[in-house]
Amino acid sequence: MNVSELMTDALGRIPDLVHASVDGLSDDDLAWRPHPEANSIAWLVWHLTRIEDDHVAGVAHTTQVWDDGWADRFALPLAVGDHGYGHSPAQVAQVRAGADLLGGYYDAVSARTAAYLARLEPDDLDLVIDERWDPPVTLGVRLVSVVNEVNQHVGQAAYLRGLVDRR
Repeated sequence: MNVSELMTDALGRIPDLVHASVDGLSDDDLAWRPHPEANSIAWLVWHLTRIEDDHVAGVAHTTQVWDDGWADRFALPLAVGDHGYGHSPAQVAQVRAGADLLGGYYDAVSARTAAYLARLEPDDLDLVIDERWDPPVTLGVRLVSVVNEVNQHVGQAAYLRGLVDRR
């Protein structure tokens, strides 16, 4: 297995998990939070998708899928470039979206990510992409960060889905 195949497999598992977390739920179910300071399924899936979109577009030197009309479709009362990092409970509550919108956006991001990953070569992972950190961040480190972020949040969304289904 080469690096491209490894990263594609790691991130290629997420679409099914995203859809299992959102499909069949109402907008109210997706916005439900077990506590006023907790995240909702809608926020978690939107955020994990925004992070993957932002980070992969950054390393691929492309525009974000979000800018291809998805920001308009979501019509959130947030800054267009917002991806949820550091959101307050009030901001989390502002992220309301339907299952089709959330799943569709993730599918579009996943497709663009897969296209980028297909081009990776092993030496690409050592490329320094962010010198603001000590040590500087390489492409490999950034991609592992994306894998960790999306897996953590899709797991949280799946857990909340279980709570929603049992309410």
